[in-house]
Amino acid sequence: MSVISTSHHDIEIGLLADSSLQSVLEGYSEHRAIIVVDQNTHDFCLEYLITSFPQLEQAEVILLPVGEENKVMEICMQVWNAFSEYEFGRKDLVINLGGGLVTDMGGFIASVYKRGMDFIHIPTSLLGMVDASIGGKNGIDLNDCKNQIGTFTNPKNVYVDLSFLATLPEGEFYNGFAEMIKYSIIKDKDLFEQLKEFKEEKDFNREDIIVKCIQIKVAIVDSDMNEKGLRKILNYGHTFGHAIEGYFLRTTPVQHGHAVGIGICAEAFVSMNRGLISKEEYKEIENVMSRVFPFIKFSDDDTKAIIQLMYNDKKNESGKIFSVLLDGIGKASYHNEISEKEIGDALLHISMLSDTLN
Repeated sequence: MSVISTSHHDIEIGLLADSSLQSVLEGYSEHRAIIVVDQNTHDFCLEYLITSFPQLEQAEVILLPVGEENKVMEICMQVWNAFSEYEFGRKDLVINLGGGLVTDMGGFIASVYKRGMDFIHIPTSLLGMVDASIGGKNGIDLNDCKNQIGTFTNPKNVYVDLSFLATLPEGEFYNGFAEMIKYSIIKDKDLFEQLKEFKEEKDFNREDIIVKCIQIKVAIVDSDMNEKGLRKILNYGHTFGHAIEGYFLRTTPVQHGHAVGIGICAEAFVSMNRGLISKEEYKEIENVMSRVFPFIKFSDDDTKAIIQLMYNDKKNESGKIFSVLLDGIGKASYHNEISEKEIGDALLHISMLSDTLN
């Protein structure tokens, strides 16, 4: 069992049966437990959790619909109404068992119900393990804009059991890979050298790499919990990525990791054009991302709509678009204003690549 301590709670990496979860549950023996799942984790993960901890057999199970399009206030209202009907109290415990959508929504739902219930995260996807469950961000989308409503509220504990990765379809690993490669590009060049060789499902299921990624995020978050400064570098790839994901949500949805992967390449392209990284460094990043994620061809109308969505990015100030840019592989800077022309040039470059690579 590996334990990473944050300033607010512990993150335990290992089998649930060997974790502190049993003792945590005993601390809520006089209260009720609620397990939040989606259809996938209900079918493939819930039985393992309840079998491992029989006292959860009496827990209420709340089922969230699958899909980013359901990460909205209407679904939260339905869950809060269910909480009220079940007469849950603020001292009851919410257990979020799932990927990024479940931990984002479940954490948000718990953090505001009756001004805050205790909750823990048990991430079941690679994305959830290395990113979504770590750092205390909880939230939902507003229209086509990602994570516009939310809280900074930490879970009581996070339990990362890699055996859940066996329940994932292979394509799901790439959602997590986008965040892993992000950590390496902004903070750890040696990690980048390791990750760029990943090719098969077994490559992603490595505890040492997952622990390293969590450690990078924890170190950054602990220094800036409420994202006033340094934590903003964790948004690398997301200024473009969130806008791309939101734009295609209602037509041909693009998975989060896919959109962020394109965003990583686009923001590296802007960095190169500004002379912040070399062409060789940019090509290294491009080669990795284009090998993993199919690039998209953006029309002029697509580009205009994506730029408009970028104006709603949470990092913006005074009506200007800000982005994370690179100062080399392994180093990044935040609060960089970028122009519509730079955005358009980057998306045009991605479009041209899509013609040659796909």
